[in-house]
Amino acid sequence: MEITPITITELNKYIKDKIDKDEFLQNVYVKGEISNFKNHYTGHLYFTLKDENSLIKCIMFKSFAERLKFMPKDGMKVVVFGTVAVYERDGVYQIYVKAMKQEGLGDLYVKYNELKERLEKEGLFDAKYKKKIPFMPEKIGVLTSKTGSVIRDIINVSTRRNQNVYLRLLPVPVQGEGAGEKIADAIRLMNEKKLADVIIIARGGGSLEDLWPFNEEIVARAIFESELPVISAVGHETDFTIADFVADLRAPTPSAAAELAVPEISKLVDTIANFQNRYRVALRKKVEYMKLQFDKCMQMRCYKEPLEKINERYINLDRLVKSLNDSISQKITISKKDLINGMTKLDALSPLKTLSRGYSITKKDEKVVKSVKDLKIGDKISLRFADGEKIAEVIK
Repeated sequence: MEITPITITELNKYIKDKIDKDEFLQNVYVKGEISNFKNHYTGHLYFTLKDENSLIKCIMFKSFAERLKFMPKDGMKVVVFGTVAVYERDGVYQIYVKAMKQEGLGDLYVKYNELKERLEKEGLFDAKYKKKIPFMPEKIGVLTSKTGSVIRDIINVSTRRNQNVYLRLLPVPVQGEGAGEKIADAIRLMNEKKLADVIIIARGGGSLEDLWPFNEEIVARAIFESELPVISAVGHETDFTIADFVADLRAPTPSAAAELAVPEISKLVDTIANFQNRYRVALRKKVEYMKLQFDKCMQMRCYKEPLEKINERYINLDRLVKSLNDSISQKITISKKDLINGMTKLDALSPLKTLSRGYSITKKDEKVVKSVKDLKIGDKISLRFADGEKIAEVIK
């Protein structure tokens, strides 16, 4: 008897039907720690729920996620309520979460926050310590796994942007026990031997556990002490490690790190050519403008008749001198008239004028005698006449 095989789709559908009919799996209440959390642009939440020994994939659709009063994170301990079902296309079962509440934080997440807070207080994240990434590095050191998509992406992007750039790969483990020490040693070696102008530390995405070497203190301090600028490109855009905070520049992905480290030569060439053209046009316009200004200046009367202004000033000066002389002469004439008038008035009021008409001035003891009462017999007096003075004695 020949057995007819079934398709994968039929098998997955059969398993899905079996699980859908299990009442216990329709309403499960499960606790665990979140890992590989992704907040999709559609609003759906994708994550893994795990304990010490096992894990299960979960999805929370936007309609349920909107009711949450907190944002889930990797390392967060939660309790979820939902339904276990099979996703036929991939042949995997997962929890379709309808509700979630926070139970606590995972041990790794607590260690992450404690170290982050301590290093931040020490100043390892301060912007004043960030070194500038060189504009045109000749050698780029890459610390990542020697296999995988990360190094291929960095090579592809770097060589596409600048074929003359030299990439120096120093392979390091990017996860697992002891990876942090090896990454820190590689950073120190790059600095001691001056193997690069800038360092890229990179790896792909993963859970908090996978990315943990980049959250270790030894790696953070090696990055901070590095004399060479460091670009951190660990995980996906939504993943943040302590290495990202300490590094001189954070890139959302390894490919983005290569773009930040390697300038695109074709664009630089276009930019330089554009500047050259702009300078040529600007210089030509400047020369034309200056020529017009020169021609305009040469047409001015001061250039055609340079002595004209000087002669005009001479004429004006002569006019002012004549005016000044006239004013002085007029002032002298008026002053003479005033002097003559004053002298005439003074002469008319002079006592000598009165004496010439037969009058005299009588003085006693150098004082003018104004009354006969001021004199007595025997007084010596002086008589002032127009032509002289005589001394007399009062006898009567």
